[in-house]
Amino acid sequence: MDRIYLDNAATTSLDSVVLEAMMPFLTEKFGNPSSIYSYGRETKMAIENARKSVAKLLNASPGEIFFTSGGTESTNTAVTAAIRDLGCKHIITSPLEHHATLHTVEHMAHFGLATLSFVKLTDKGHIDLNHLEELLAGSKERSLVTLMHANNEIGNLLKIKAVGELCKKYDAIFHSDTVQTVGHYPFDLKKLHIHFINGAGHKFHGPKGVGILYVNENITIKPYINGGAQERNMRAGTENMYGIVGFAKALEIATARYDEDSQYIKGLKTYMAEQLVANFPGIIFNGDTNGSSLYTVLNVSFPMTERSDMLLFNLDMAGICVSGGSACTSGANSVSHVIKAIYNGQAADMVPIRFSFSRHNKKEEIDTVIEKLKELV
Repeated sequence: MDRIYLDNAATTSLDSVVLEAMMPFLTEKFGNPSSIYSYGRETKMAIENARKSVAKLLNASPGEIFFTSGGTESTNTAVTAAIRDLGCKHIITSPLEHHATLHTVEHMAHFGLATLSFVKLTDKGHIDLNHLEELLAGSKERSLVTLMHANNEIGNLLKIKAVGELCKKYDAIFHSDTVQTVGHYPFDLKKLHIHFINGAGHKFHGPKGVGILYVNENITIKPYINGGAQERNMRAGTENMYGIVGFAKALEIATARYDEDSQYIKGLKTYMAEQLVANFPGIIFNGDTNGSSLYTVLNVSFPMTERSDMLLFNLDMAGICVSGGSACTSGANSVSHVIKAIYNGQAADMVPIRFSFSRHNKKEEIDTVIEKLKELV
């Protein structure tokens, strides 16, 4: 049975061209970048070339790009630095953030390192910018605003430029979790008022276990991980050599293909939404599906029935890979924190499914999934 993979917001397949770029560093170019002899120098040069490439693609300076193990480490570093090094004593975030953010800010609040405020949501699950301004204006201490650029479950996009301008107005530090958008949208960091963004290679056909943290050159922070001079004294630990090379290559390919791929993938999302509406009365799309939303993500809730209760499990048995954005995908009735937040906790009678697409998906796969859903629901 051929599997149908529609969970690209969780991870994408590794591009063969990216693997090809990584292979020399998995084989003969094995030197430690911190070594002074030629084996080390050639790997060090590969890292710096990757850094220059990533910086150019995001319109940043090479000195602002730091390689990490992924989005989670990057978020932890940014939040910790804002509190410890940049004088932020108040954190403003949203209930929709990835747990990498939520658990980190809750940890800070738990230990009394900062107070925590949650910005209100609009009826479509967007950040209420008026409330954000109220929170910033009312804060007696410097704030850290940490809001994701695109939600990984429902796909809603943040008005990142507008939030940056509010942060500028109130002298706040701004971190955006851009894991779902780096590699999927063009960035011009010189035109944004932003202090930190992060990326993860596996979201755009690069390798797992490698990411970036952008640190605006106008701020100075201390390392999050200590014990070595790697990443210009900013991140101790031997570099993930082949991961870094792969990240840069994947971002280069994603940027070059953006126009073509984004149109194609958006077409798949639209087609699937139309087929779902035509075949399943009573479904609800979660988030701002037809508005300001990721072109890669479609989140839909089926009414809870005896048949739909085990939907994720049964789709998996049929070789269809999707997610519920749920902590437990065994079929147990557990709705994610994001879905609960946008419905004020009133989400027990729905079965949310996230379909997320890549350039490798085809219309025929969507037709197959719709037919299988008809059987199951």
